[in-house]
Amino acid sequence: MAIKGLNLLSTFKSSRSATTCEYKCGNACLGEPTNQSDNPYFGNVISRRGVLKGSGLAVATFASSQVLAACGSESSSGTTSAAAANTSKAEITLPQGMNFPVVEPNKKDEVVVPEGYDKNVLIAWGDPMFEGVPEFDINNQTAANAERQFGFNNDFAGLMDHPSDDNRMVYVCSHEYTTEPHMFPGYDVDNPTDEQINIGLANHGQSVLEVSKVGDKGELKREFGPLNRRITATTPMKIQGVLAGTDYVKTKDDPQGTTVLGTIANCSGGMTPWGTYLSGEENFEPYFANYQDVKDEQAKKYCERLGSEEGPTLRQWERLHERFDLAKQPNEINRFGYLVEIDPLDPNSVPVKHTSAGRFKHESGNIYVTSDGTVVCYTGDDARFEYIYKFVSSRKIKEADTAHNMDILDYGTLYVGKLEGNSPEKEIDGSGELPKDGLFDGQGTWVPLLTVDEDGAKSHIDGMSPEEVAVYTRFAADEAGATKMDRPEDFEANKHSGKVYVALTNNSYRGATGKDAKKNKEDAKEWAPITENKNGLVMELDDDHAGEKFKWNILLVCGDPEAAYSYFGGFDKSKVSPISCPDNLAFDDHGNLWISSDGNALGSNDGLYAVGLEGENRGNTRCFLTVPTGAETCGPIVTKDRVLVNVQHPGETDEATVENPASHWPDGGKTPPRPGVAVVWNPKGKIGEGN
Repeated sequence: MAIKGLNLLSTFKSSRSATTCEYKCGNACLGEPTNQSDNPYFGNVISRRGVLKGSGLAVATFASSQVLAACGSESSSGTTSAAAANTSKAEITLPQGMNFPVVEPNKKDEVVVPEGYDKNVLIAWGDPMFEGVPEFDINNQTAANAERQFGFNNDFAGLMDHPSDDNRMVYVCSHEYTTEPHMFPGYDVDNPTDEQINIGLANHGQSVLEVSKVGDKGELKREFGPLNRRITATTPMKIQGVLAGTDYVKTKDDPQGTTVLGTIANCSGGMTPWGTYLSGEENFEPYFANYQDVKDEQAKKYCERLGSEEGPTLRQWERLHERFDLAKQPNEINRFGYLVEIDPLDPNSVPVKHTSAGRFKHESGNIYVTSDGTVVCYTGDDARFEYIYKFVSSRKIKEADTAHNMDILDYGTLYVGKLEGNSPEKEIDGSGELPKDGLFDGQGTWVPLLTVDEDGAKSHIDGMSPEEVAVYTRFAADEAGATKMDRPEDFEANKHSGKVYVALTNNSYRGATGKDAKKNKEDAKEWAPITENKNGLVMELDDDHAGEKFKWNILLVCGDPEAAYSYFGGFDKSKVSPISCPDNLAFDDHGNLWISSDGNALGSNDGLYAVGLEGENRGNTRCFLTVPTGAETCGPIVTKDRVLVNVQHPGETDEATVENPASHWPDGGKTPPRPGVAVVWNPKGKIGEGN
């Protein structure tokens, strides 16, 4: 089976390989955007108000990954600026947490950290997570071992306090996708073996890992602990919410419609205040074969709306596992595309899929709790011209009641965002030039799609039942007139300020002309002010969290600081680090925003960046680390003691093979690359507080 999309490379330049695009998102970045609706577009910056209230175990969040893997290469801005100069204290006082030596753009095959900082690798693909499991050997893999080893391509991550050992913590992460040609020596893409197929299933899902603190600094070490757990594409999970037990999710193997095997395509997510975590199922549709044979026309059209392709899949799981063949089990795909909730402190707990929060390509799931205990969950749909959503629960959070809290996302109202700009349309010309009022900003409304309560469910969309809204959510959002956005990825609130932020990774088809004109679904708007947006945006929202109104503004128009179109919150562009394709978001203990990138279109490796949000440092963007050749930076966790990042798909270039790798991270020498977790700390003090 030839890798789909390779013949399109001549028409789409990207810093991501065709292999990454194909295995991660089914080449969604090369194809026609699936949103064909004529409703207005969504925008770009995020917000200002509210207080994120946490309870229970202390949690450090990190966001993740992404699914549409490619960013376009930058052809108009010239060479990448090295203007990531260290801002002199004589000029400006850096915020706490951002005082570190800036890492310059580079192409090194290593994790590059600030001068004076230390680093190590916590765990990497194939490392054993349980006693008695053999060390990883790329030439001797088995599905049985893979189910007890660290999975492939880790994306979202979180770190929480251990429930009984002050010297330990609990690390969690999702495993987004597998790239079989980079996993198996001599892999035959047209004829994978049965064992290779099952190894692939085992390398998806989640990992829960006990880690110990080393000394009094930030270093961590993996441990064989009783909380360690692997969740894979075959782990039983509960279907909860409005779709549980309905005909939409019943299959031959599960006639009750209440249990599904596994979770796949898990991208970003979020830690909850009650000690669990959420993982978004994102690019799930490429795992299902033969959508063209689905008989139900609405279900078939929604497969098309998701981007499904006809015929067999790339990995060919359907050859061995009938449930991935829609010609035989057409409802199986309806059981994926949700927020999955996992209790990492109970290794025997059953993960839950929350269907009331909608079915689409969830890039994240991050919780904000209002002063009265109302739970608000923010989530983005990661594709060009897709939407932002929030779910407002009708149930209140109960401290120390995990069972109650794990039902919270089943009852409440699902909303989609609709934006308006404050400036005349004639002032938004796609160049990135600010309008006369000096800001890309405006207001928005959350439009209700679905409400679920104890007595039943109500659709807010004419002609659609509550169950249809939940299973065909993009259709409902189209009808609601939602605003189309430039790939909404991670989406979360800052507990220090209550402002909400969303990373909009890119959209090279916005306002496109020439060969890509037919892929343009809308020209530049104030919330999406860049034509052929290759480098992405970061939006800030001042949201009435449990309400239906918000204000928005654009914090960053990413790209080369020397290019006229880029914008860094009004900060002096000669003193910022170049940043491209923002993906995952995190906040440090001081309230600074941290952004990981995926698909740097400026010709250097991806990285992790700290961004000031207030006062004279608003928009001040400083690179803290970069990841190795071919890798993206995922799931940042930033605390005073340490920074963790997931290093996803190192060395994943089109020319690379297991025998001829493009990277040797993390083991060095002539070894093939392995996705893994990097830990960084300051041996002389705290993160970003100087030396």
